[in-house]
Amino acid sequence: MKKTETKTEGRKIKASKKPEEKTAEKKEKTSQENYEKRVVELAKEGLTSEKIGEKIRHEGMHPKEYNKKISHILIEKNIYVNPDLKNVEAKMKNISMHYEKNKQDKKAMREAQRVSSHLRKLKQYFGIKN
Repeated sequence: MKKTETKTEGRKIKASKKPEEKTAEKKEKTSQENYEKRVVELAKEGLTSEKIGEKIRHEGMHPKEYNKKISHILIEKNIYVNPDLKNVEAKMKNISMHYEKNKQDKKAMREAQRVSSHLRKLKQYFGIKN
């Protein structure tokens, strides 16, 4: 009897083969300078630090392998934009565009008030003046 066959109740049944082991291809680690350049490029495209982290991870570079956080790199280069503010401002823009088209939408009016209040509080917290 072969190794891949087992005997069950007088019959020979072929056992399934174990899957072949997959080995991950190891990429060379990019230098700290190239990593920082890539972070700055993505920031200039308009991405926030959290989206930059996602994009870099998909490219095979892991931010934890490098000394600095993405936000620290952006602060040094003076291109840091607070992601909380950016996200709330984008939401406010979308809601106000919707409300301009649909004046009868009372829920959108309430949502616009709520989000503008949230935006005002965030600006006050981060010390940003209008």
